[in-house]
Amino acid sequence: MASVPIIPDSYNHVLAEFECLDPLLSALRLDSSRLKCTCIAVSKRWLALGSSGGGLNLIQKDGWKQRLFLTHKEGAISRVACCLHDEDYVAVATSQGLVVVWELNQERRGKPERIYVSSEHKGRKVTALCWDTAALRVFVGDHVGKVSAIKINTSKQGKAAATFVMFPVQIITTVDSRVVQLDYLDGRLLISSLTRTYLCDTERQVIEKFWKIGNKERDGEFGACFFPAGKNSGNQQPLIYCARPGSRMWEVNFDGEVQSTHQFKQLLSSPPLPVVTLRLDPHYSGSSCSPQSLSFPKLLYLTEHCVITWTERGIYIFLPQSVQVLLWSEVKDIQDIAVYKSELFCLHTNGKVVHLSLLLVDRCVERLIRRGFWTLAARVCCLFQNSIISCRARKNLPLDKLEHLKSQLDASMQQDLVTQLEELISKLEPLDSACSSRRSSISSHESFSVLDSGIYRVISRRGSQSDEDSCSLHSQTFSEDERLKEFPAHQEDEQGELDNVSHASVTVEADRNETFLPFSIPLSFRSPSPLVSLQAVKESVSSFVRKTTEKIGTLHISPDTRGRQEAKDDEQLQELTVNLVASPQEEKELEPQSCQLPEEDHLRDLKAATAEATAKLQDPLVLLEPQRMRRVLQEWLIYLEEKFGSKEHSASSMKRSKTLCAEEERAVLEENLQVDPTGGDPADKEQSGILKDCSEKENTDETCVSKNMCGNSTDLKGPLDCCFQVSPPCVIEPDVQKDLVELTTLCFELRVFSCGNGEAEESSDGSLPLAASWTLACRFMRSYFFLLDLKRLKQCIITMYATSPNVWETYIAGLKELTCHSPVALAMESEDMLKILKQLHDLGPWDDSPLLLVHAQRLYEKFGETALRPLIKFHPSILPSDIKQLCRNDPAHFLAYLDSLVKSKPEDKRSSLLRSLLQPESVRLDWLYLAVSHDAPQRANTMDAEGNPRPRSHLFTWGYSQLILLLIKLPADFVTKEKMADICKSHGFWPGYLFLCLELDRRIEAFTNIAHLDDLSLLNGEDGSIPETIEEWKFLLHLAQNHSTAFHHHGPQNGNSVSNGSSSCPDCITVENVALLLAKAIGPNRALPLLQECGLTLELSERFTGVCEILRIAEKRQRALIQSMLERCDRFLWSQQA
Repeated sequence: MASVPIIPDSYNHVLAEFECLDPLLSALRLDSSRLKCTCIAVSKRWLALGSSGGGLNLIQKDGWKQRLFLTHKEGAISRVACCLHDEDYVAVATSQGLVVVWELNQERRGKPERIYVSSEHKGRKVTALCWDTAALRVFVGDHVGKVSAIKINTSKQGKAAATFVMFPVQIITTVDSRVVQLDYLDGRLLISSLTRTYLCDTERQVIEKFWKIGNKERDGEFGACFFPAGKNSGNQQPLIYCARPGSRMWEVNFDGEVQSTHQFKQLLSSPPLPVVTLRLDPHYSGSSCSPQSLSFPKLLYLTEHCVITWTERGIYIFLPQSVQVLLWSEVKDIQDIAVYKSELFCLHTNGKVVHLSLLLVDRCVERLIRRGFWTLAARVCCLFQNSIISCRARKNLPLDKLEHLKSQLDASMQQDLVTQLEELISKLEPLDSACSSRRSSISSHESFSVLDSGIYRVISRRGSQSDEDSCSLHSQTFSEDERLKEFPAHQEDEQGELDNVSHASVTVEADRNETFLPFSIPLSFRSPSPLVSLQAVKESVSSFVRKTTEKIGTLHISPDTRGRQEAKDDEQLQELTVNLVASPQEEKELEPQSCQLPEEDHLRDLKAATAEATAKLQDPLVLLEPQRMRRVLQEWLIYLEEKFGSKEHSASSMKRSKTLCAEEERAVLEENLQVDPTGGDPADKEQSGILKDCSEKENTDETCVSKNMCGNSTDLKGPLDCCFQVSPPCVIEPDVQKDLVELTTLCFELRVFSCGNGEAEESSDGSLPLAASWTLACRFMRSYFFLLDLKRLKQCIITMYATSPNVWETYIAGLKELTCHSPVALAMESEDMLKILKQLHDLGPWDDSPLLLVHAQRLYEKFGETALRPLIKFHPSILPSDIKQLCRNDPAHFLAYLDSLVKSKPEDKRSSLLRSLLQPESVRLDWLYLAVSHDAPQRANTMDAEGNPRPRSHLFTWGYSQLILLLIKLPADFVTKEKMADICKSHGFWPGYLFLCLELDRRIEAFTNIAHLDDLSLLNGEDGSIPETIEEWKFLLHLAQNHSTAFHHHGPQNGNSVSNGSSSCPDCITVENVALLLAKAIGPNRALPLLQECGLTLELSERFTGVCEILRIAEKRQRALIQSMLERCDRFLWSQQA
């Protein structure tokens, strides 16, 4: 077998064509010699194609359906531009030099209308069109260098204003030669001519200000574009890139000053990457070509990092900030390119349009596999082996998916390809093998952030198997270096290495589906190498150390000096109130229960321990390893228990022996888990097994439950209904209390509930039984409620203790204790619900205060479901996740609240609201299951004994049908859609099931269920799907033949009773009705042979024959009318040319 060149691993992106637009052009009659496409533009919704006949086709990108056709008598369309910030407007330039602005009126479902016609450039060739990015203003440039601006007055501002007010055309400037390209950003207009580039400030009201960019002129077509600042660039200004001769670019700041010149000539000596397309097999030569000295006629900004250009030879995509070539591919005869995000629409000189997508190689292969293009997917895998083998790509292309791809190939006809794919698979290892050690603990402890007090909070991946093994700083930074290869980094200290690097990888469709612990905090730094990572940590730590010098200074001075300093601090101590998280009106209610203490500083040890723990948690080696963090917190917790915990607990936690720990542990677990030694249900047996496992592991090094439970055994035995400590027992300085709150809350989030014997708490690893874990959590909350951040506490409970209602009840009980004397709580006994709701509204704004939640709990306990619906006006202070916790014993109440919340928004905003509420995404399936399970028809009425739909059962009324359809139609991945389809099918919600079948490309299954539902409107309605191929029509005809008798002669229907084959059932699935639909879709002349082939002509009545004759007559007249119109248009065009 001949060796196939393999593309180097520096190439991670590819241009791919997943769908051919030739049928679209053919349907638009833009593939003939007389009529062809002349210009192109694209936006989020529209693909605009201008034609040589003066027509503008606006095609909706979703489904590629032609929605609008705008005609112009002023000549062929030479330029078109869509308004990106308001897609209801489009500007068109004709061959006569007229500029026409259209308002499409899509929102009002009206007809498109011309709202402005400019003749400022009449008789000239318009060479560039550009929309303002914020206002309704169009910039126009022509071949003599004139640039004008058209300000639009829209009918949305009022009919009178649109009719009587027409703003005059504003002449911006006249440059020295033809305008090649226009671009606009943030009040600045960029004009590129044949000789140089100009920058114009269009926001000046008196006189415009112009800059000439650079001093050297040029001769030819060279483009220029703005390069917006990235989302994470802070206050950094946008850049400008101007094309220069010899494959060069100027990098210019936003004030028009040239910063540097980038040379791409040598970088373009690499061989071109193949374009992935079904038209031909991808091929890669592997041999370098000579350096390319090119002129870039236009520059376009693409995604967040790239600039794209093209020549007569191919397409080039650059990373200008890092002076690298992302890729270049040979694509001949390109006339123009329109881009939107990572989509490219290429217009060729022959009028053809090609739709390309820039995406990662693994994403490309995954999409090819999903569409069933097995051979092409395999060839791409073999060409891009180095990219496929990388761990980043393995997330989207695991071994099982590649094995499935190999199984779809023909081993006899494609032996070479199968062999290459087997070699690729043999180079891969399972993700849980030793190769996964290259990933650092960032994958498991993904991020951390620094709090105001200087404490680092670490976010761990829940359930990760490498929490214990891969927490070293070295592996952390090494993996971070790998992940940062996805992003181009332009660093001044690495300029010398840029000549040796020709390509970088840019994440266009990065998909980071990573799981963290509930207290999710963004990673505060990303470093490209271990050394740079450590330096970033040092700088970040030093900045916060300076802020906390006063707190940790006692750790670095002598004991005598420390004593004098603490005595001085003690003299300045004043009585202060506790600043809890509450509304301003309630803070006055929450007075601390202060007690008089001696003059000496009784918190001296606790302050020192707090400062020491704060300093330790700033150490990167500690904050990146949860076990070390737990040990630090556990050592600090000893001092907290001494000052604020019960004396019995503090003493017992320090004196338990190892043997006594084991005995008491078993006794406590038996008490908490309620083990029945004589037997019982499976849950009891499982709990007994847990006890047995615990006793077997108590002497091993892998488990330290015994040690951790030593200090807590007496607490577990104690009653759980003890009083809450909602206010501090003594006066605490605000700065000290702030640090205590941070550390105490961090203890709860990391499940450090006891001081133990120097070992870290193991409950988060699963070695501590669930009942013991929530018992410890409840006692911890009761003891230190006054030192917990209530917002973070709530989020932690919802995420980590979702299956432990006792923890939530304890949290609510603490909030009730905290607000027992508030005016709302006092009014709850005497006043009605409306007055209480008004009082809550007057006490706002609440933001996300947990105190509002406890008042909602009181309302729900007193008034039931009727109290939930009015709470929607407090969104987002109260979230659906909060309401679900309140109504966990009655999910129907939560469902009613969610439905009311969604319906409270306008229809066009409901989907976006629901999408924002799906955090995490997994709750979508839970909510869908609830919605189809409540206020729904009986399952026996919607499906038969075999699980097939009953006729017309899709017409039943579902109480939450709108909510169900919204959940189904939101974007989701393939697996989620399959699960939603299973839920809809199992409950008989057929409208949603049919929609998902079409989304998942299960067309045969969809047609089968439509035949069972016996409703022809599902095939020819707006929401229906008509067969697309001859095979699908044959399948549907046989379904109608097989099921019509059973459908129309047996059993009642959810609708009118009908009989088979009669004219009184025009909406039923019968052979004749499907045949009529076939004749309307493909014409009677093509339909009759197909029906004869299926042997169904005998089942057709005279009605079918009559309808076919009418269709033939209508088709003949329509063809004659079209021919007449074309002849008139042809005569008119020839007369205009004469």
